Amino acid sequence: MKTNLISRRSFLSVVGAVGAAAALTACSGAASSTASSAAASSEAASSEASVESVELIVFAAASLTETLNAIAETYSAQNPGVTFRFNFDSSGTLKTQIQEGADCDLFLSAGQKQMNQLDITASADVNPDGLDFVDPATRVDLLENKVVLCVPEGSDKGIDSFDALAEHLKAEDILFCMGNSDVPVGQYTQKILSYYSLDEAALAAAGVITYGSNVKEVTTQISEGSVDAGVVYCTDAYSAGLAPVDEATAEMCGQVIYPAAVLKAAPHPDAAVAFLAYLRTDAAAQVFESVGFAAV
Repeated sequence: MKTNLISRRSFLSVVGAVGAAAALTACSGAASSTASSAAASSEAASSEASVESVELIVFAAASLTETLNAIAETYSAQNPGVTFRFNFDSSGTLKTQIQEGADCDLFLSAGQKQMNQLDITASADVNPDGLDFVDPATRVDLLENKVVLCVPEGSDKGIDSFDALAEHLKAEDILFCMGNSDVPVGQYTQKILSYYSLDEAALAAAGVITYGSNVKEVTTQISEGSVDAGVVYCTDAYSAGLAPVDEATAEMCGQVIYPAAVLKAAPHPDAAVAFLAYLRTDAAAQVFESVGFAAV
């Protein structure tokens, strides 16, 4: 499978090359009177107040771990006072936490379903409870990823394509790993199994399928060789040093689009909107694209 990924060294160069923080300087002079000293003190206090300290709380799909940490480091350097608290997990788990009242400024999902379930403007068939957590005016389709098939290094099972995977699953002679049903990568994998007319429940009952609670867990099982094959995102394969053996087509599982939105109850809505805008800049795109994401 052909990819347009760059090397890890290039990835680090992209991250390191984007900006540095500017230092604040204070003016001082000899005070000739009490009044002038008071004025100088007032000016200094005003300058300090202008640099607001904000900790942005970002809930993001686990597949964004490496890229968002890198982008946030650059962003904080360019915006002194802005720090980040990330919560990386499956989009389904994050959606539940938001629904239960967890503080969150910005939500980045690996699937439209989880975002729709929190969006009052979504149709009733995907948001039957009428949940109203995200600000639809800020919602954007941020990135596209690819679903890929990976096997452990040195595998001798002959699993070199999704077609070959399907044959082995029908023969029930391998152990296959996929995401849980509430995890976007698991939902995409379910579509692939359906494409090949494979019965997931029967295969799981036969001990052929094992599960991961997020895409990182699936990736780890493949890397450690505890399974014979697994389905993950292109970006997670790259980060783990895995070479995909095949890439799912849109016909097999649809497009993998990552939506993002600021929450209506965001503790820092203005700062969240500003960071989301930065995620759509060329500087951020370089980091995303270096591991296999594509801008939408």
